[in-house]
Amino acid sequence: MFESSFSELYWFIFGIVLFLAEIVVPGFVLFFFGVGAWVVALCVWIGIAPTNSIQLIIFLIASVGALALFRNKGKDFFLGKVTGLLGPGKSVDDIRGERAIVLRDITPGKLGGKVEFHGTMWDAEADVAVPKDATVEILERKDLTLKVRPV
Repeated sequence: MFESSFSELYWFIFGIVLFLAEIVVPGFVLFFFGVGAWVVALCVWIGIAPTNSIQLIIFLIASVGALALFRNKGKDFFLGKVTGLLGPGKSVDDIRGERAIVLRDITPGKLGGKVEFHGTMWDAEADVAVPKDATVEILERKDLTLKVRPV
């Protein structure tokens, strides 16, 4: 029995949809299924995948293969390297004693104080007034707020 096949255009468009969905869905997985769809589109265009069964097999092998081979390398590329500044074996919770720069004056008992720590702006509070551009030491972290003191 003859099976009808999807055209290469459908696979190509399906790949674009998966690439766009990757922007919305976390995890960096759909990108590789988009690559698999484009591999199938190429195979259909060349003429080596005439049936739906063959197309689905190529799609699964190409997608899972690309995912297994390239996900870790691609994940590093898309996530960036800022977290590497903390050093190996250290987490964001282990930042006591680290230094930061005051971006907005910190006034005791008032909101609005800001510091920069490893390229990220954090809310900050202190027991004493700390002017902008001063260097501070981080005493503790409470959610997204750093408790600091002048150095």
